[in-house]
Amino acid sequence: QVQLVESGGGLVQAGGSLRLSCLGSGRTFSGYPMGWFRQAPGKEREFVAAMNYWGGSRIYADSVKDRFTMSRDNAVNTVYLQMNNLKSEDTALYYCAAGPLYTSASMTRDAYDSWGQGTQVTVSS
Repeated sequence: QVQLVESGGGLVQAGGSLRLSCLGSGRTFSGYPMGWFRQAPGKEREFVAAMNYWGGSRIYADSVKDRFTMSRDNAVNTVYLQMNNLKSEDTALYYCAAGPLYTSASMTRDAYDSWGQGTQVTVSS
């Protein structure tokens, strides 16, 4: 399994932007499908975005579509989540995740077997 470390979270005003990063290690990074999930206090962990290995396809939750953009740079074993026009309801602990090698990207939490520790995003209004 690959080790994952998220960074880039913080406090931002509504309408602002943040860029989250997820640094991976282990087996060839380009071969892993990657996902972003988030969890707010008292709520279940929900899907945000996902990407196939090599970045051939992307999926977004309806709540973030047209505001968030997921990308990856396999040369530095890093996945990014660019978040624009942030809203108060985006406040959550954000996790990145990796699925089994050469499997397709998925919106379901149980499709992933490696998880980072999370990075906090707080949006004030």
